Amino acid sequence: MCGIVALVGSREASTILVEGLRKLEYRGYDSAGLATVSTHKGSKKGFITCKKAEGKLVNLLNLIATDGAPGHIGIGHTRWATHGKPDVKNAHPHVDTLSQVAVVQNGIIENHTVLRDNLQKQGIQFCSETDTEVIPHLISEALIRLQEEGVTAKEEMLFLAVRETLDLLQGSYALAVIWAETPDVLIVAKNKAPLVIGFAQGEFLCASDTSAFAGFTRTILPLEDRELALLTPLGVEIYDSLGKRQHRTPSLIVGSEKDVEKGQFRHFMLKEIYEQSETADQWIRRFLPNGLSPSSPIALSFEDSFYESIEAIQILACGTSRHAAMVGAHLLEQFAGIPSTVFFASEFRYAPPPLAPNVLTIGVTQSGETADTLAALIMESERRSSLKNNLFSSRQLGITNRIESSLARQVSNIIDIGAGLEVGVAATKTFLGQLLTFYGLAIMFAAKKKRRSSKEINEICCQLRLVPNQLRDLIKTHNKLTEKLAHQFVNTKDVIFLGRGINYPIALEAALKLKEISYIHAEGFPAGEMKHGPIALLDYKVPVISIATQGVVFEKVLSNAQEAKARDACLIGIAPESSETEIFDHLLPIPKVSEWISPLLTVIPLQLLSYHIAAHRGLDVDQPRNLAKSVTVE
Repeated sequence: MCGIVALVGSREASTILVEGLRKLEYRGYDSAGLATVSTHKGSKKGFITCKKAEGKLVNLLNLIATDGAPGHIGIGHTRWATHGKPDVKNAHPHVDTLSQVAVVQNGIIENHTVLRDNLQKQGIQFCSETDTEVIPHLISEALIRLQEEGVTAKEEMLFLAVRETLDLLQGSYALAVIWAETPDVLIVAKNKAPLVIGFAQGEFLCASDTSAFAGFTRTILPLEDRELALLTPLGVEIYDSLGKRQHRTPSLIVGSEKDVEKGQFRHFMLKEIYEQSETADQWIRRFLPNGLSPSSPIALSFEDSFYESIEAIQILACGTSRHAAMVGAHLLEQFAGIPSTVFFASEFRYAPPPLAPNVLTIGVTQSGETADTLAALIMESERRSSLKNNLFSSRQLGITNRIESSLARQVSNIIDIGAGLEVGVAATKTFLGQLLTFYGLAIMFAAKKKRRSSKEINEICCQLRLVPNQLRDLIKTHNKLTEKLAHQFVNTKDVIFLGRGINYPIALEAALKLKEISYIHAEGFPAGEMKHGPIALLDYKVPVISIATQGVVFEKVLSNAQEAKARDACLIGIAPESSETEIFDHLLPIPKVSEWISPLLTVIPLQLLSYHIAAHRGLDVDQPRNLAKSVTVE
């Protein structure tokens, strides 16, 4: 979580820092702040200006417009609260006692309590409840000690003080440090949290994500774990934790990072729901063009051996990505015939399954920075490597929307879902992109392992090619229907979503969307499980939304819906129009399609319904409370 920007150059830093924070605000918007270093007129002695504001970034912007923040070097931060409430005192940057050292940090310092206790015993007084505040105090202590030891070069002092402090920190961090005594020096460092350096002419910008570099540069260099970098207007020096100089060549950002505007739409989320037809169109063009051979029906670049050696698949994911993975596991098992299991990435590290041979591990994360997923992939790779047996060797694949992310650097096999920049915190088009990726994988495994006939594979490919136009029609139709229906949820406090088979994960995703942006309590259940306990929740105040698509469980789902209707629940159906679906009090119709394809369509009215309920309530749809787009802490 949290977004970091840091700049050293020749221009006023505050304007560039705020612009970078604006592009990173999806990472946290509980509070924001920046600190700059400037010098007194006619003097080389520097001073730090620190400005912080609670709430959205606009509050910081207004503060700077009034008070100013001079200097050509600075650090900025937009916060998602972990330690301490989201208020001004806990906002970053944090400074030492004399306000000579300022620090911004993303991550969690796990041993901060011990470090804080030791500092307090020495008379240090803390101003915040955060784990970060120990860092400027530790650096300040190290600077005093180094000066007493005879180190005179200020740049060297700061570098050594930061390196010594990093050795004391346990946990994950990406941080940036400035010191009033070095008004042209910036130090940054990272461990298990993303931090990237952007190179421009005579100035350098560091950030948590490449999106901050839009309009600044396309030349970047990601820091590796346990590295720190010293930046001045003259250049960048990178060192490992032992102080050994590192030499790497910067790379160019793949694709185009650009600002995205809402255009005619009220919210980014609605715009991104509408963009899903384009996402599907682009996926078809990239992965399912006409003319592919029956033996390789999807345009993935993996060798045949990649598919042939796999006997089972385990998928690690969180939140919305996990729901896409559940649809994927259903496809991989039921269509491609490969045993597949989905794990909560946050639980996998602490309760992994017994090791089995020839297993492919797939990590799914839209941001490519999800800490739980990255850590689980590392752990799985390490425990397999320790066996030194080819059958148990680590085979990993990453699915992400951010090809410049930590996941892409960590895992050799990557599929870029290519959904484009998604601004709304609640995932919509990236979820669709993940779903389509799993369709592609399932089709390829089915073809390579000959688990399905060429006719069956061709049929599902033909159906996928129809999806973009079906999505366009669905979005246009259901935007009006769901906006009208949303008015009936004014006083709703609980909602139940039901699905079966391949659409059970869509019920879970629908419940998550409603919770995320409307703050209504919602749960998703397998429809057949209602009578085993959850039915006790039902009365006329609890709407039940049931996904019923043509297929092997169609009649069963309708029967389960009848059970809810008999308990006076308002019954809403996501189903094709027919005499059988007249049982629903409200029908949000979808076309009659193969059950295999249905999740790509059933999710649309559910996304729109959640959106319109939240919008009707006057809530901040794009930046819901307590959430961040990129979850970079465990």
